[in-house]
Amino acid sequence: MSNEEYDFIDLNKNTCPSREQRANGTNVYYGKASKLSKNAKEGKVLCSERKFQQSGGCVLNFYLSVRVPTIRDAVTIFNSPVGCSASALGYRELYRGVPVELGRPAQYNLNWLTTNLQQEDVIYGANEKLKETILEAEHRYSPKAIFILTSCTTGIIGEDIEGAVNSVQPKVKAKIVPVHCEGVRSRLVQTGYDAFWHGVLKYLVKQPRKKQEDLVNVASMLSYTWQDRLEIKRLLGKLDLRVNFIPEFATVDQFEILSEAALTAPICPTYTDYLSKGLEKEFNVPYFLYPSPTGIKNTDEWLRQIGKFTNKEDEVEDLIKEEHKIWKPKMETIQEKLIGLHENGEKIRVLGSLGQGRLVNQMPFFDELGLQAPAAMAQDFDDLLIEFLDDIIEKHGDFDLMVNTFQAAEQANITSNIDPDLTLTCPFQGGSWERDNNVTRIHSLRGDADPWSTQSGYAGAVAFGNFLLQAFKNRSYNKTLSEKTPKSYKDWWYQQPDPLYYVEKGGSK
Repeated sequence: MSNEEYDFIDLNKNTCPSREQRANGTNVYYGKASKLSKNAKEGKVLCSERKFQQSGGCVLNFYLSVRVPTIRDAVTIFNSPVGCSASALGYRELYRGVPVELGRPAQYNLNWLTTNLQQEDVIYGANEKLKETILEAEHRYSPKAIFILTSCTTGIIGEDIEGAVNSVQPKVKAKIVPVHCEGVRSRLVQTGYDAFWHGVLKYLVKQPRKKQEDLVNVASMLSYTWQDRLEIKRLLGKLDLRVNFIPEFATVDQFEILSEAALTAPICPTYTDYLSKGLEKEFNVPYFLYPSPTGIKNTDEWLRQIGKFTNKEDEVEDLIKEEHKIWKPKMETIQEKLIGLHENGEKIRVLGSLGQGRLVNQMPFFDELGLQAPAAMAQDFDDLLIEFLDDIIEKHGDFDLMVNTFQAAEQANITSNIDPDLTLTCPFQGGSWERDNNVTRIHSLRGDADPWSTQSGYAGAVAFGNFLLQAFKNRSYNKTLSEKTPKSYKDWWYQQPDPLYYVEKGGSK
């Protein structure tokens, strides 16, 4: 790979470009997946405005505020009004549900501070307040790293974050890591991933002292659970490989040695993209982005890719044969039961609400389960995964695709019109369509330690299949909602055919 290929990664700059800038990202689309791919290749994908918008994602709060504070020997500073740190409040309690016996650190504290920006700070600047907060973080916690998460407020007033950091860094032992995640800089929350990894690559990752040929970097997305960590650790452990899991409950040392790993393997390709390419460009750590270990077939190929980079190809084939003996009969039983649930013997029609990375991995898994996916909803789309989307279309056929970030009205419209047998959605997303459709979650919350929340690897393929079976056996929740609550929207909204009715310029339809 030539460095010119990844010029968008420039560690001399304060931060990364937005997903709109480097990958023509959008969160506004409805139409055929093939048409979206064609538009993307021609540079015609737009990120249009909505005249009516119910919600949206925040570059800071959707991802960073709930994950960066879990880094064990670090402190997070929210350079923001106090409300921007609110999402971090629940995660200490959430992770307490993971038993120590399953690997959660016995002693941990999620330490963060906020500069608590006020009106006068917006008018006169808050540089001194940030410096004081950095010194306070050093005094209170003696951390190895201090992450500074910026906000809309600091972005709008043009606060000189690097100036403050450079002036105070000589006074503290901790490495200060500015992360430019102002909500106003991008409509796509995925820009937050890149902003965080840019800070990690620029300030934390060290030049390798030695290569650790048995070490595999695995950066896992918010929607993968503790059980996924255990399954990945189990599989790679059978190959005598160690996993460097980041970011949850990682230490600063684990970030520093990212450069020493044999490779970076994906759970979510869109989440891992910036880090993987940055580690290859700056430290010659190889990577692959697809597939992720979702389903039996993709797990096979994921392990084979790892085997290529670690010289364990024969061991991987032996492992695959061993695992197939255990898991494939269970998958076949699930497939038979799912087919038997449909009265006329046809495939069950499923509509998944997915992230972009989950879209390209979950759609083939639906097919593997014997399910039919005539449509899908994704939070975002950009140029980074075009070839993977094309591969899905070629192998599994074209499908309708809606791209939006938590727009419940649009999702209710497409769900009503498609009328699938089962709708899958994010557990923290909710959705007004739940009252009229058979709806369940497509993944669990991050700290879920129950085995049935597993999604990755062979155990995850079977656990998720059984979870879908359970969704058909018990529909009482949706039935009660339908009987006891009114519809959220007027009948005309469900009856009209265009879910992007309120998008200016017609979106990129």
